[in-house]
Amino acid sequence: MNAQNGINQSIIHTIDTDIKQEVVSEQNGDNNCQNESIEEPEPEVDITINNVVASFSVKCHLNLRQIACKGSNVEYRREQSMILMKLRAPRVTASIWSSGKISCFGATTEDSAKCGARRVARSLQKMGFKVKFNDFQVVNVLGTCILPFGIKINEFSSEHRKYCSYEPELHPGATYRMKDIRAVLKVFQTGSITITARSIGHIQEAVERIYPLVHEYRKPKPSQSSQTSQLAKNNRKIKSENRTNFIKDEEEDIEEDIEEENFDIVIDEEESDEDTDDYSDKSD
Repeated sequence: MNAQNGINQSIIHTIDTDIKQEVVSEQNGDNNCQNESIEEPEPEVDITINNVVASFSVKCHLNLRQIACKGSNVEYRREQSMILMKLRAPRVTASIWSSGKISCFGATTEDSAKCGARRVARSLQKMGFKVKFNDFQVVNVLGTCILPFGIKINEFSSEHRKYCSYEPELHPGATYRMKDIRAVLKVFQTGSITITARSIGHIQEAVERIYPLVHEYRKPKPSQSSQTSQLAKNNRKIKSENRTNFIKDEEEDIEEDIEEENFDIVIDEEESDEDTDDYSDKSD
């Protein structure tokens, strides 16, 4: 009997330990799920730099006709009194004026813009001009980013009227201005944002500051099929309106032509009556 009691107690003890281990494992699993739900990382937003505009001076007068004759990959625009010079590496286009002021655009980084400006100055120096590379500065930077959600642009613009303006009749995006860093942002309801600032650092700062503001007014992005169907509907509507306007214009032109023909017929009849009267007078 004692042996059987010992066996039963050991079996009960093992069952209790198994139950405790299952409860602990379930609790750990629940905690892990909660931690995973809490520690979900926010989606990353990539910023794309599309254009860097820079300017510099060569401190000498430039003969545009000489540059147009001797230079390569140049385009002389006489009506604008300037020359366009295009480089392949880096991909930069330079606008050259006779006063010595040069602006470069098309680069995607500040370093490539400076490298392209130096290449333009060196090519002018090879043509015989006394060039000095001075006053280089980045004037403007254009960047874009696409957020992982759409934006309720009407609510956003109405809540931030002090810095934001939205005119859907003129432009589909809302204009948000940050005066302290001189950044202008175009916010679209699809979640895309276009940023214009004085440097790449200011563009990054502008995106970091605008993200929590637009996150409050987020909405699910429209699918590609719905966008294409909406565009197709708009195109069909525009075509139908143009067709009706064209038909109305043609009907008006036809009515005007008919009125002119009737007027000409009346005039011809009056002239014929006058001719018959004159003939009768002469015969008398």
